[in-house]
Amino acid sequence: MICPNDIATLKTDINEMIGQKIIVKGSLGRSKSFEKEATIQKAYPSLFVIKYTEEDRNVSYSYTDVLTRTVEVDVFNGKDYSPLVVPQEETKKKKELI
Repeated sequence: MICPNDIATLKTDINEMIGQKIIVKGSLGRSKSFEKEATIQKAYPSLFVIKYTEEDRNVSYSYTDVLTRTVEVDVFNGKDYSPLVVPQEETKKKKELI
């Protein structure tokens, strides 16, 4: 379940990452998927805008798209890419270990 705190935290995180390189992964339906490199351009209260590196076009996604895993966003930290939102299974495993 998505909590308002999750959305607020994600908005803050994305707002701090404006200009940072990311990889966006998603589904196009019928067993087709995409994976593209992009840059975060702007963040608004309900959505954020990215610009694909290969294509010269902007695309917007809502924060709930990321939280519901409609799209996955991996952020470049200087060496490699790491998920913006940790997958749910990993979160549960960490809680069980504590």
